Amino acid sequence: MQALYQLDVQGTDILESLDRFFIEADTDNFVRRLASDWTKGTWGNLEQCDELIVASTIKWEFTRLSPVDRNILRLAVYQLKFCPEIPPKVVINEAIELAKKFSTDKSPGFVNAVLDAVLKKTAKEKSAGR
Repeated sequence: MQALYQLDVQGTDILESLDRFFIEADTDNFVRRLASDWTKGTWGNLEQCDELIVASTIKWEFTRLSPVDRNILRLAVYQLKFCPEIPPKVVINEAIELAKKFSTDKSPGFVNAVLDAVLKKTAKEKSAGR
């Protein structure tokens, strides 16, 4: 989430330095690779992730989301849509924990509501064969 925040705020120029960021953030190679894969996967599918977020945030403009909340949601939506090996409840719980740690008091409930709506939309798409 922190790497996505940096990409969102600073732009794609920092893509080259992401590996250095992950090396500094964690000593475990598996964790670094996973974080890198998720960051690059989310950023590579940003349009699809953002569309799902926009479709799930009733009465809330995407541009009004804080950069922290926006990137917590982006990461979670990416995982819900493109990482079937991660149970949806785990994705949502982790996103809520990130919101508790890095965002405002109201963010965990907001993140939960948006991701619940995204989960319902993606489940409908899967059952429709898309």
